[in-house]
Amino acid sequence: MELQVWLAYFLASWAIALSPGSGAVLSMTHGLAYGVKKTSATIAGLQLGLAVILLVAGVGVGALLLASATAFTVVKFAGAGYLIWLGFKQWRSPVSATATTGDAAPVQVSVPTARERLVTGFFTNVTNPKGIVFMVAVLPQFIDPQRPLWLQLLVLLVTTIAVDLVVMHGYAFLASRAQRWLATARARRAQNRVFGGVLMAMGASLLLVKRAA
Repeated sequence: MELQVWLAYFLASWAIALSPGSGAVLSMTHGLAYGVKKTSATIAGLQLGLAVILLVAGVGVGALLLASATAFTVVKFAGAGYLIWLGFKQWRSPVSATATTGDAAPVQVSVPTARERLVTGFFTNVTNPKGIVFMVAVLPQFIDPQRPLWLQLLVLLVTTIAVDLVVMHGYAFLASRAQRWLATARARRAQNRVFGGVLMAMGASLLLVKRAA
């Protein structure tokens, strides 16, 4: 892969990662609720899902998926349903105070296991049809058919994940800075409603995604 092609993809990767999406919302949700360190497992799951999407799109399976109305519809509804379920779960997430002074008391947050956070991140990205549509449209522009495919895919994969790791941790860090202002039961409930509503809205928006022409 030529240097100028890689630089163009590097810049495109930053634009992709910084654009608001379900991964960014999930990183902020977990960063705010659990802190940056624990959110790293969630972000690792997001990267595994992103890697699957990139490889699927890179080897042409993504194009076949887009060509099949049934397969695309299954992925679309699975992704939408998963995000809506995550949002509903966040909306209904219980908040328990550590003291008996009412809503002004600090709260204890039930933290899922690292494995649960990783799985949540993985399925959030791997069931996102927007990611498949985007990768199928973008990747061919940076792949030289005269060069080994797998080596190029490896370079693109490492670049994508490295950039996304930085950006998602940035989102988690920014959200975690607000923890001390959102440490009461009332604030936690409001946070759950906001992020849960955003995730459900994003899930519903996936139902509008159409196959590429």
